[in-house]
Amino acid sequence: MDNTHQHRENLGLWLGLLGVIIFALTLPMTRLATGTADAPQLSPWFVTWARAALAGVLSAIYLLAVRAPWPSAAQRGPLYLSLAGNVIGYPLLLGWALRHVTASHAAVITALLPLATAAAAAWLMHQRARLGFWVFAALGSGLVAVYSLLRAAQMGHGFGLTWADTLLLGAVVAASLGYVAGAQVTASLGAEKVISWVCVMALPITLPGAWLTWPENAVAPASWWALMYVGVFSMWAGFFAWFRGLSLGGPLRVSQLQLLQPFITILTAVPLLGESLDAMTLGFALLVVLTVFMGRRTAGPRPPQQPLKETT
Repeated sequence: MDNTHQHRENLGLWLGLLGVIIFALTLPMTRLATGTADAPQLSPWFVTWARAALAGVLSAIYLLAVRAPWPSAAQRGPLYLSLAGNVIGYPLLLGWALRHVTASHAAVITALLPLATAAAAAWLMHQRARLGFWVFAALGSGLVAVYSLLRAAQMGHGFGLTWADTLLLGAVVAASLGYVAGAQVTASLGAEKVISWVCVMALPITLPGAWLTWPENAVAPASWWALMYVGVFSMWAGFFAWFRGLSLGGPLRVSQLQLLQPFITILTAVPLLGESLDAMTLGFALLVVLTVFMGRRTAGPRPPQQPLKETT
């Protein structure tokens, strides 16, 4: 391996890690923006619309700067599905859930996202997966269910899934469908342009939505800063680092960095939100991540590792 290729792969890994850190901070930042049920700040509706509207304005500037052509009719269908899942479904369900559970708790549930995305790819893109993948997918789902039941019992809700856990599972499904829909047009449209077009196409919804749900009561400055973060980084710039990392370092190597995301979320929730480290949460996060890792290894035959194609 020559030095240029090695440098390219290393840069891809660093960019991929940056993307994972940005996305890991989404949960504590969203909770900081929305507040809790006892001390609400920004409405989850407003956070959903405002973060996407901010990303949409930045995306429009970017697309104009690179003179990107309009998506074709065939590309717009997947982009609208990505819009429904990643712009509306995931942040809205996550925002409401995080008013009732900690970011660390949510990190365990959303650790299922890589497996859910692979399952959605098998369904929507007709990609075949080995039996072992489905076994580990079921095992990971079972671990999340057990964690949710134990946590509910600790909180005095009895042995049953809480409403917040149902919302978090819905957020995982929405995000996974959105990711796969975006992946369907990435090769033809270009990685960074996918998220930019999704955000721009959402502007007729997100701009009026943000205006109609603008907060009437005083909001803590920290919540406004958290909203800025999820709008600029979680919804937009994070995808630039992530997609570019996948392109330079190769999807097989760089995608494994997602396994760090739940732990980064749990650790950053301590200084940002004052949450305490919980042995049960850390333990279940480790077990769920292990099922995701094994599920990836048994998903199918390993194709040759190649950089993603770039389009202009």
